[in-house]
Amino acid sequence: MSDEQKRVLVVGGGLTGLTAAVFLAWHGVSTLVVERHTDTLLHPRARGINPRSVELLRQVGLEEDLHANLSMGVVATESADQMVRAETLAAEEYVLDSLAPGDVGGVSPCSWCAIDQDRLEVLLRKRATELGADIRFGTELAGFEQGPDGVTAVLRDLSSGNETAVTGAYLIAADGWRSGVRTRLGVRFTGPGVLMETLSVVFEADLEPVLRGRRPGLAFVSRPVDKTIVFPHDGDRAWVFGMPYYAADGTPAGDVTEEQVLRWVREAVGVPDLDVTLKVQIPQTGAKILSFPIGGYTAERFRSGRVFLAGDAARMVPPSGAFGGSSGIADAHNLAWKLASVLRGEAGEGLLDTYDEERRPVSLFTLEQAMARMVGRGDGEHPGESETVVEVDGTVVHPYWSVVFGYRYRSAAVLGTDPHDQEPVHAPRELRAQPGSRAPHLPLVRDGREISALDLFGEGWVLLAGEEGAAWVTAAEDAAARRGLRLTAHRVGGDVQDASGGWPARYGVEDTGAVLVRPDGFVAWRSAGLPPAPRAALERALDSLLQLG
Repeated sequence: MSDEQKRVLVVGGGLTGLTAAVFLAWHGVSTLVVERHTDTLLHPRARGINPRSVELLRQVGLEEDLHANLSMGVVATESADQMVRAETLAAEEYVLDSLAPGDVGGVSPCSWCAIDQDRLEVLLRKRATELGADIRFGTELAGFEQGPDGVTAVLRDLSSGNETAVTGAYLIAADGWRSGVRTRLGVRFTGPGVLMETLSVVFEADLEPVLRGRRPGLAFVSRPVDKTIVFPHDGDRAWVFGMPYYAADGTPAGDVTEEQVLRWVREAVGVPDLDVTLKVQIPQTGAKILSFPIGGYTAERFRSGRVFLAGDAARMVPPSGAFGGSSGIADAHNLAWKLASVLRGEAGEGLLDTYDEERRPVSLFTLEQAMARMVGRGDGEHPGESETVVEVDGTVVHPYWSVVFGYRYRSAAVLGTDPHDQEPVHAPRELRAQPGSRAPHLPLVRDGREISALDLFGEGWVLLAGEEGAAWVTAAEDAAARRGLRLTAHRVGGDVQDASGGWPARYGVEDTGAVLVRPDGFVAWRSAGLPPAPRAALERALDSLLQLG
């Protein structure tokens, strides 16, 4: 194939599209991203990505940048992890609650990162460009056609109107909940759909007299309507305001005036004559008032030929639990290594079917959990964020960290799942590297430096063998050389040392056993001990996993 035929086209330059560009380019895949907006949006939209997302971005060298660019409201105040409930910001009394979901408890080397989405997208765009991705803002997808060997897309430069045709091997639709690509493919979705709209602005005002030294990370206020939110944006004068919008008088969200919004902001703050200025959110249009949908759906399929749906094009979840953005990051991470493997000739085309097999069931489960958490949002209730399973309106709600870390994949890219274990998730501390689960974090020492086992994963396949598993290392090295496969073997007790004494129990094998971990850090296969012919066992597993049989 030509270089163009090996290229992946990404439609949408938001969080999911830019993340896909980073992961694809990091795997060496030629990537072209097109985005109709002329720049990333200035509105934060969402705040915070979970530790699993931080783990994934840590692989590509972004962890330090993430924490260096925390939302300014978080940097500016010690009370940034507090959620408050009050009638207005000016209220005499606040009802306080924790905004963060609690300590991850040693499950991960990473922590929750309170970074606004606009800041995160700037970092992703920069990193994708550094890695060689071609990112074109102000460019829209005018049309596309699939063929047996690739995708031909027509791109329109919005400043000139000029159209050009480009080709690629595959296309990722990361073009949001209104996805034109999904519509063109005729892919329907299941779920309640859009439940409501929110109106949101970034405003500037001096709120110090109102706050009287208080600076909450997020405030739910009941004026002008229940569950209106206000939170700091720059740690000084800039704030984000959002309110559910029901169009009681029939006025569409797009027709709401600045005067109306200013009145609502003043009501939320509790100062009728507050001096307020609305900031521009989309420079090319001058838009100051944005509307966002809140709802839930999952596409009926995530793959259609050579086109894949990701992020909000594949599913929408309500903001309760902050699962949405991180789900898009996980989509991109899951898909990128599979596309790279197929384009390098390491895996068969069938591997790409496992994207839908894995990510769609997890999306359905995540949607269910987020919908249940919507019950009582803003009323001080956090169902499922404790360490116990609860039930909300007939839905089993699992502990927060179980939803983030405890889901398991079942697909042709996983061998040896337990057919008797049909639980959708497990508590992360209970996982022992079962096939289909995220390989556990474990402190290790390599070259005199303490690392996490997770730091061994990402670039290619990894075989972790026990101290008595030298034969596994030899088998993996032979398989990698013969196949031209990115497969690295480590012996715990050999080139890496167990810093905690948790191996092999943490990975559910004996000292002679081995665990095969995919590039996305999920366990693909394991052998509890050393079989008579370890090389043959490993080769059979790889043939099946890579769809080469």
